[in-house]
Amino acid sequence: MNINKLLAIAAATLFGLGAMNAVCAQGKDIKIAHVYDKTGPLEAYAKQTQTGLMMGLEYATNGTMTVLGRKIVVIEKDSQFKADVAKTALASAFGDDNADIAVGPTGSTGALAMLPVAEEYKKILLVEPAVADSITGAGWNRYIFRTGRSSMQDALANAAVMPDKASIAMLAQDNAFGKDGVASFKEAMKFKGNKSTIVHEEYAPPATTDFTASAQRIFDSLKDKPEPRILGIIWAGANPMTKLAEMQPERYKITLAPGGNILPVMKSWKNFAGLEGAVYYYYGFPKNKVNDWLVAEHRKRFNGVPPDFFTAGGMAAGIALVEAIKKAGGTDTEKLIAAMEDMSFESPKGKMTFRKQDHQALQAMYQFRIKKKQANEWDLLELVREIPASELPLPIRNKR
Repeated sequence: MNINKLLAIAAATLFGLGAMNAVCAQGKDIKIAHVYDKTGPLEAYAKQTQTGLMMGLEYATNGTMTVLGRKIVVIEKDSQFKADVAKTALASAFGDDNADIAVGPTGSTGALAMLPVAEEYKKILLVEPAVADSITGAGWNRYIFRTGRSSMQDALANAAVMPDKASIAMLAQDNAFGKDGVASFKEAMKFKGNKSTIVHEEYAPPATTDFTASAQRIFDSLKDKPEPRILGIIWAGANPMTKLAEMQPERYKITLAPGGNILPVMKSWKNFAGLEGAVYYYYGFPKNKVNDWLVAEHRKRFNGVPPDFFTAGGMAAGIALVEAIKKAGGTDTEKLIAAMEDMSFESPKGKMTFRKQDHQALQAMYQFRIKKKQANEWDLLELVREIPASELPLPIRNKR
């Protein structure tokens, strides 16, 4: 056999191997690890996020659950609302399960423990819905993106609806979520030029059920201060607003200021008709085709119940992942990072954009008023106005 024939056979063999490898790569499953608090105090939030994530993947793939000819496989890991478990679960997902990308977790303390793992494995962690500012701040690395809102986005929205020159006391959980939330709110008030004064900060363990002592300290701090007097609440899980109201803060002309929460919690707020606040999402507020689909499909699948706060966030994460993989042409981490930086995508809240500097999704928020007349059990809030992302001047906190 002459040399030309040998070269031709070798070339054909190499071409065949290359084609086979391309087909194998195309057919390889895309593995997405969802590390979330399936059990623990934030279980309700976590379940909503999982529902939303799966609906987002479904919506973005037109029901096929495939991207670029590759099947999407979601691997679930329970972080149990424990930072060490969350860290180990992510390492297992990347190291043992060979996950291409991860989503989660629910709690901020768990998220902060997971950030270095993403950097170690050089794979993307899309944070949803943990909110602590330090996730995209001091603890951030280039493998971290976040569709969920940050504490500062919450704070800027609440500062936008807060009256000027008020006397304010804050009640928050004694953890990363609560402390970041209060610090961000104080900073947001300065950004907005609000001349209100934070006269007291009260931190209580997340499992607190008796708020008597905390309430008394708050009332004492406010009762002689200039009006209006406001008690702001930053709390995940069982919200203490009803219990605080039972202690009659109106005796001291103190008004409660709730943040948005999940629908079952807000159903208990009917006696607070007229109170205003800011919320990340309420199913009746956004007017776009993504939210229309989410509301209609969720009602169809869950006995008429509309989608909730964290369902929308999970859906945004699912859509973002599919759009990123399409844009990157696969799951190579460096190509995904390049594709996702400054990437805009549609969500139940409308357009979100991953800011290049810290990979935080910029997004709208909503000013709400608790309804006086509710047509049904889920007709809870009325929209005062949408607060666009342009009115939420989010500072860059990382060391990039």
